[in-house]
Amino acid sequence: MSPAVSAPAPPASVSPLDVVFMPQAASVANVGRALKILVVVSVVISVIVNPRALTSWSDFAIAYGYTFMYSGGLWLTNGYAVGWLNRRYTWTERPGRRLLLTLAVSLGGSVAVILLMNAVLLLLRGRPLARLFSGDMYWALLLPLIVTVIISLFNHSRAFFFQWRDASVRAERLEKETAVARLDSLRRQVDPHFLFNSLNALTSLVEENDPARAVRFIRQLSQVYRYVLDSGGQELVPLADELRFAESYLFLQKTRLGDALAVELALPPAAALAPFFVPPLALQLLLENVVKHNTAFQTDPLRLRVTLDAGAPSLTVRNTLRPRRLAPGESSGLGLKNLAARYAFLTGKPLAVGEEAGEFVVTLPLLVI
Repeated sequence: MSPAVSAPAPPASVSPLDVVFMPQAASVANVGRALKILVVVSVVISVIVNPRALTSWSDFAIAYGYTFMYSGGLWLTNGYAVGWLNRRYTWTERPGRRLLLTLAVSLGGSVAVILLMNAVLLLLRGRPLARLFSGDMYWALLLPLIVTVIISLFNHSRAFFFQWRDASVRAERLEKETAVARLDSLRRQVDPHFLFNSLNALTSLVEENDPARAVRFIRQLSQVYRYVLDSGGQELVPLADELRFAESYLFLQKTRLGDALAVELALPPAAALAPFFVPPLALQLLLENVVKHNTAFQTDPLRLRVTLDAGAPSLTVRNTLRPRRLAPGESSGLGLKNLAARYAFLTGKPLAVGEEAGEFVVTLPLLVI
């Protein structure tokens, strides 16, 4: 019997072929439509394969029941196998394992169904099961297997193509988001306001006749800009590098604001940071937002605290929530949105943003490669 099968009509967001060749996880409506289509397909196959059965209702009932179970068994074995494998072993992540599992599940399941249904047919005809492996059963076993392999090959090829296409689209969107975030970060870092404030701070150090601090300030400023340029083409950077950059950035801000900015870095030793990665300039964005969006006074400093949770793993930045009014054009309002979008393409763990007890808190998931 032919293993050709069909399936329920797809929802608006899914291609019809996705449902025909890849049965969906089952709603009652989908199962009902699948059964209706399978009933019609089995009737057509029964008439084409055995037209003489139309002369006898009993013969037709046997032919139809056999065809329905045959087609249904092959459909379930191959169709649901694709869905199950797509959820657990995608072509894009583990292609070698997926190929072996595809051969084992699809081909092995089809052979089992074909042998079972031919064994049932022999029993219905009152013949011994020993004939199942005799020469006259060769084509009865081989022909449906060939048809099933062809349909299954098409089915798995489609699954591979669509997963590859989705991965390509995701990679392209990630590249776009990263480029937007990189340009936005570069724009902020080379922002005349940032450079103007830094040069003002440097001028004050020179006027105060403090050459040691002035030299250190210049070195830290150069490290900030070097890091921005060096990390611009990377999707991920080691957390240790990002933290060293943050220390340089915070030194510049502390020099400018003095005691108005109180910083606490509650971090483990450098060796414990080695497994973790973050998108470049992710931490800098949070630190910049703290200084830009909040007021800071010498008598009432703006408190900033950075902590790491190696168990989660995550990096949390919290600060005193004291919003200040920004000048027009001083902030695009897209920094956190862009960062959240970048994280959405890199990991399933979301960026957490919220307020707790008068503090603004942002938690960055740490990635492990």
